[in-house]
Amino acid sequence: MKKIMLFLALCFSVNILLAQTTITRTTKLDEKSIVKDESGSIYPYAIWKKLTQTGEYGIRTNGDPNSENVEFLLYRLTEEQKATFKKRKEEMAATLPKPRSSEVFRDGEKFRFDKMKDLNGNKYDFKTDVGKVVVFNFWFINCPPCKQEIPELNVLVAKYKENKDIVFIAIALDDAYALKDFLKLSPFNYNVIPDGRFYSDKHGVKAYPTHVVVGKDGLVKFSTIGLASNTVYWVEKTIKEQL
Repeated sequence: MKKIMLFLALCFSVNILLAQTTITRTTKLDEKSIVKDESGSIYPYAIWKKLTQTGEYGIRTNGDPNSENVEFLLYRLTEEQKATFKKRKEEMAATLPKPRSSEVFRDGEKFRFDKMKDLNGNKYDFKTDVGKVVVFNFWFINCPPCKQEIPELNVLVAKYKENKDIVFIAIALDDAYALKDFLKLSPFNYNVIPDGRFYSDKHGVKAYPTHVVVGKDGLVKFSTIGLASNTVYWVEKTIKEQL
C-alpha cells in the first residue's frame, strides 16, 4: 500500500512539473512570439524589440497565458510606469560592473581630434571649437550590437538636445549612400560621419561599437567596447560629471 501511495505521489509531482514547464514554454517572449497592439496589428520582432528598448512601451500576455498559442500585447506605458521603469533600470545598471574599457582610448589621455563633416554637411573641428563634451560612437550598419543600442542612444541625445556644450558624433564605416538608406528606417540622432574607416584606423579601433566620452579639457574620460546592459548608463554618467 505504501509503495502505491509513493508511486501516486511521484506521478502527481511529475505532472505538476510538466504543467509548470508547459506554462513557462508557452509564455516565453522571443522572436517567434505573436505581438499585437490594441488595434490587433502584429509587430515584427525587430520593431517591438526596438519600441520596448526606448522605455516608452511594455509587453504583457494577451488572454490566457496557459493557452497553447499565447499572444502578447504591446502597450504604451503611462508616465508613472515610465518613471518606474527608468528608475529600476538605472538602479540595476548602477549595481553592475563598469563596462569593459577600450584598449586604445585610455582615461586621462589627450584625444586626437580631426576635422570631420557629417551627412548633413555640418563641419566639426574640436581643435578650435573647444570647451565641449564630445561623445563618440564608432559603428557600422551590419553590426548587430551597434544597431541594438541605437534607440537607447537616441533617448540620450534627446535629453541633451538643448545643451550646446555637448556634441554627439557617430563615426560610421559605411559610405553616405548606404547610411542614408539605412537611416530612413532606423533613425540615429547622433551626427553621423560617413566613410569613417580612416578615423577608426587612425585610432586603432577594431571592436564595435566603441564609445568614447571626451571632456571639455580634451581628455578621455570614459571608453568602452561592445554592448553591455549598462553601456549607455555609463556614457550618461560620464556626461553628467563633465557638465
